[in-house]
Amino acid sequence: MKPFALLAVTLLGALPAVAQSPHAADAASGGRLFAKYCTACHGANAKGGRAPDLTTGQWTHGAATIEIARNIQQGIEGTQMPGFPFSDEQAQSIVTWLRSLHLDKDEPLTGDAKAGQQVFLGAGGCTGCHMLNGQGGRFGPNLTKLGQDRGVKDLRKSVSDPSKHIRAVEVQLKSGTVIRGVVISEDTFSLYMRDPQEKLHFLRKQDVQRRGESKQPLMPTAALNAKQVDDVIAFLKQPGGYDPDRSQWKPARDFNISYARLKNSAAEPQNWLSYWGDLRGTHYSGLKSITPANVANLTAKWTFQFGGSNIETTPIVADGLMFVTGPLNAAAALDARTGHPIWRYRRPLPDVHSNCTVMTNRGFAILGDRLYLATLDTHLVSLDAKTGNVIFDIEVDDYKKGFSITHAPLAIDGKIIVGVTAGECGLTGFVDAYDAATGKKLWRVYSVAQPGDPALASWSGKSAETGGGPTWMTGTYDAGTDTLYWTTGNPSPDYDGSVRLGDNLYTCSVLAIDPKTGRLKWHFQFTPHDVHDWDANETPVLIDAKFGGKPRKLLIQANRNAFFYVLDRETGEFLLGKAFAKQTWAKGIDAKGRPIVIPNTDPTPEGNYVCPDASGGTNWNSPSYDPNTGLFYVSVMEACAVYSSLTKDPKPGDPYVGTGQQLDDVVKTPGFVKAIDPLTGSIRWNFPLQLGSPATGVLGTGGGVLFAASKDGYLVGLDSRTGKLLWKYQTGAEIRSSPISYAVDGVQYIAVSNDSSLITFALP
Repeated sequence: MKPFALLAVTLLGALPAVAQSPHAADAASGGRLFAKYCTACHGANAKGGRAPDLTTGQWTHGAATIEIARNIQQGIEGTQMPGFPFSDEQAQSIVTWLRSLHLDKDEPLTGDAKAGQQVFLGAGGCTGCHMLNGQGGRFGPNLTKLGQDRGVKDLRKSVSDPSKHIRAVEVQLKSGTVIRGVVISEDTFSLYMRDPQEKLHFLRKQDVQRRGESKQPLMPTAALNAKQVDDVIAFLKQPGGYDPDRSQWKPARDFNISYARLKNSAAEPQNWLSYWGDLRGTHYSGLKSITPANVANLTAKWTFQFGGSNIETTPIVADGLMFVTGPLNAAAALDARTGHPIWRYRRPLPDVHSNCTVMTNRGFAILGDRLYLATLDTHLVSLDAKTGNVIFDIEVDDYKKGFSITHAPLAIDGKIIVGVTAGECGLTGFVDAYDAATGKKLWRVYSVAQPGDPALASWSGKSAETGGGPTWMTGTYDAGTDTLYWTTGNPSPDYDGSVRLGDNLYTCSVLAIDPKTGRLKWHFQFTPHDVHDWDANETPVLIDAKFGGKPRKLLIQANRNAFFYVLDRETGEFLLGKAFAKQTWAKGIDAKGRPIVIPNTDPTPEGNYVCPDASGGTNWNSPSYDPNTGLFYVSVMEACAVYSSLTKDPKPGDPYVGTGQQLDDVVKTPGFVKAIDPLTGSIRWNFPLQLGSPATGVLGTGGGVLFAASKDGYLVGLDSRTGKLLWKYQTGAEIRSSPISYAVDGVQYIAVSNDSSLITFALP
């Protein structure tokens, strides 16, 4: 369909539809604010000056009222637009005034939206090139929000002569290959195109011999008559009733990260296809180019700035594309060779309960040609990986209760699994499964025993109703037994156990779940009746090894409570427990896996001194299992604290921790990277770090180099077998994430995020 096939206009990085704020917006007061604060750049009457003309009704950084208002309040990344400390009402009054400058010039809407839908989806062939509400093609721009962004007159102009609004080019490479399509991005050295078959082309300009306007039509030549144009415009202005069938999902021919690929990710070490690198949580790369003999030559290659701080993301890398998340659920797709952004995604956020969560995001899941992002306002968003277009955006739970999601979802066969924060605000945690194609919720498993479950007896009174059990880190999955392993956090309140007597199941546990039904196969509780905030959300790593002289399927975990555990992952049987970090709260672990608690180590109103502190011997930082050395590597912190308690009544959504801890400033927070024999729990070697961290992880590689991050900003390379320091690099900011490795065009890269940027390294 020619008229709409090339509606590029200014829809760069289109955003999802969002509800308008209920705040009243007064145009007159908005005009006064604009005159006082905005005319220096945008000119009198918003006609433009140093900054763009705002009277045209075309917006390149989000066009819904709430989006423009957020841009006014927060500024626009990558431009000279600063943020202004306006209230929501003030910012929206400015938007209302700006809209009043051009809305009265618009044509009336005369078409039939229902008839326009039939044309759009049928005879017009528009969905062959354009996406609307998560369905359709990728070659042309996403039209989901076009009706909100553009007036009737503007739409009609674009329909009449779409060629004015798109960069249709023809490129001939020095090899003789000719590529026709649209330019989606470029910089001084690179050119990124999409052809009519929707294939992405990453070109180096040095390889281009000729570039010019495409003279060959890129789209069908069929045109619409005047009534059909009117009807389609009406549909685009009023598309709310269009709810496409998302169940018939066919991933892109040239980009499909299938479940089979996820399950066999070790066969393609050039990619990093899940948060842990594989479904088993080993956080290991089989790439071998970087070795102890050459790692000293490793140099920085490129840096990507997130445009914010508190970065904890671990990238996904798939077929030359890198996908990253950033502050406030922003995201981007990058050229994994250069770091150049292919697309960016921004999603306006409401005021979430920051007292109930941490304001960060740790990454994507990928399945097929879609990415999955879990948000701080407790939504699950599916994005098209090639464009960043929104496929669906669904509510997991009500963020106003205090829930949020900070972890990367887990993608398995046709399902996306997510958990929630819930541990510090009198809430109850859960694990959800969603249909990957449609976003339909399939099941929910609560991490606190519910009525009818005999385990409810492990809670005194009604304490389970505000029992905590956050499920805030990504789980792992055993394809062989079809079992999902998800870990749970502290009971609530964290430090006052007097109001919740009992073991408090299923907090501080690992849950073995049937992903088809959500049925709990078994559970193992690491810290019964936890009173030190020792969440068990650390990685449940799955390995196969001989234990006790016979082959067994094992689950191993270095726990926040400072003990290392080995379980039979088919049955949940406890096999081994041994301290790996300094601890003073337990004499050991008994034959059934229960800690032998030392008396007088619980928090009291006066306080008790205990090791480790609340951050634990380790935390959510990624460990690594190396199949070549047979060793398990983990980042460790050995701090101690005085724990105190205080009883208060719970109010869901408000802080409910039962007081807290005072860190020992003499001991401080020494750190280590430790290599553990997973079959015995013995420490093979120990590399000291000046500062320990609950967030800096490690990465084993096939070349024999272990990469580790430190809180003080260093990325280090250690000999995997001995722990000897081989290489170091100061990234310039605190690191709160874990390194990964990938390869493009045969070149192995190491990548890690620090507080504000992502830095990659490779050999010369």
